[in-house]
Amino acid sequence: MPRIILLAAAGSLLVTTAAPAAAPQFDTPAKYAFLIDLSSGAILYNKNADVRMPPASMAKMMTSNVAFDLIKRGELKLDKMCTVRPETWQKWHGPAAGSTMFLSPNEQVSVENLLHGIITLSGNDASVVLAECIAGTEEAFVGQMNEQARRLGLTNSHFGTANGWPDEGRTYVSARDLASLARAEIEHFPDLYKKFYGQTSFTWGKTLGAGQDITQANRNPILGKVPGADGLKTGHTEEAGYGFTGSAEQNGRRLIEVLAGLPSWNARVQESTRLIQWGFGAWQAKPLFAAGAKVGVAKVQLGSASEVSLVAPRNLAVTVPAGLSTGAIKTSIRYNGPLAAPIAKGQEVAQLVVTTGDTPPQIVPLIAGEDVGKAGFFGRIWLGLKSLFGMA
Repeated sequence: MPRIILLAAAGSLLVTTAAPAAAPQFDTPAKYAFLIDLSSGAILYNKNADVRMPPASMAKMMTSNVAFDLIKRGELKLDKMCTVRPETWQKWHGPAAGSTMFLSPNEQVSVENLLHGIITLSGNDASVVLAECIAGTEEAFVGQMNEQARRLGLTNSHFGTANGWPDEGRTYVSARDLASLARAEIEHFPDLYKKFYGQTSFTWGKTLGAGQDITQANRNPILGKVPGADGLKTGHTEEAGYGFTGSAEQNGRRLIEVLAGLPSWNARVQESTRLIQWGFGAWQAKPLFAAGAKVGVAKVQLGSASEVSLVAPRNLAVTVPAGLSTGAIKTSIRYNGPLAAPIAKGQEVAQLVVTTGDTPPQIVPLIAGEDVGKAGFFGRIWLGLKSLFGMA
């Protein structure tokens, strides 16, 4: 029967100390909050992160994620023109319709400009127009949103609209799921993320009467305030309060934060800035293994080889309290083994578990360093004999 096997990792760090490293403390009035360091996978802060909540306009990250996926696969072009249906314009214009791109009925707008309208301006009208352009109806597009959520493993999320408008609770997310969605935007679509997120403003539409261009600023509360800030999305409704999913990168460390349920615009600005600055200032990343480095080996059952190398899929680091001169950093390898052949090179087969002080364990994947095929007929006989006689 397979069992969980723990091994010491090659080159693991172990520094003894008189007292364990204490996790830095933080508090926020936000009802929901989550902060993760992507350089290590360490969760730095968690407050009700798995409790379902309304996302408001933060749901638009899934709208852009579906579009980005179609673009990456070549099924949607940025220069595709979409028509603003008069019925859609009628529903999503005016003060009662919330944030708007100021589209006009029967206007032809490219997918590229609609994405700017969604991501920079948080346009409710742009979101629905893009949904109808891609899937024919908003309802059909919402089905694609929920399928994408399933593929991304967002277990506490469901979408009922393309723009996050209140819908009697059909649309809900969790702070952890929003962070995972933000991570997917950043890691799966780096070029599109760079192109569309982090824009300080966007111009679209004309004023009534004078016909002047309408330029709106990005509502991102940390853009221009926190070095390295480049995304992602705000949200606000009476039901949800003020929320924000944001990200910044400094010195190779990228953090993603989620806050929701705040009482005001100013509170969102203050808490979003505080949380991510605390993440960069109170914590530091220590490198463990370079991408491709051999971390250890795992036993293989009925394979053409008896073991497989375990390597780092990317540069691996551990996040520890800042200023820590001494601390206990322990690494171990965990896998469900022996591993069953065949195994493909690059396949995730194990985990590196990193512990330090009283902070939660940090767990990162390890991949197979080479292919291991199934043992042939005579090889299986030989392996059976070795097992029968207890041969190593």
